[in-house]
Amino acid sequence: MLNSMQTAKVPTTELYTLQLPSRPASIIQLESLIENIADKHQVADDTFANMMTCLSEAVINAMVHGNQLDTDKLVIVNAEVDQRRIVWTVTDEGEGFSPNQLPDPTAPENLEALTGRGVFIMKQLADQCIFNDRGNEIELHFKI
Repeated sequence: MLNSMQTAKVPTTELYTLQLPSRPASIIQLESLIENIADKHQVADDTFANMMTCLSEAVINAMVHGNQLDTDKLVIVNAEVDQRRIVWTVTDEGEGFSPNQLPDPTAPENLEALTGRGVFIMKQLADQCIFNDRGNEIELHFKI
């Protein structure tokens, strides 16, 4: 029990939001946000690299496949940070897709394909990767 001189340490959560037009050049704003959060929360180098790879892939996918590079449509990036983890959410304004119906990029017939590895890579590098039912939002979890 706390006496009047003690205070309970309440876990804090910080929230960040970034709205990006569907132009690949705007990815630099995302990179800056990732760097700032990583520096502030002393994220390990390997986790930083995984976040940078996953989020760059998620945002480019959202711009190209989700929003069809329509610069009137936004990609919304949110980060929720506490002492243990960072949860990133990337949402586009597109129709969505079914991530379970993507071809396996490790299948022999897909090994030389120029595209189709992004979701596979995100699932390998993030601690958790969750798509919403519509398929226009991905949640990426990283332990820090």
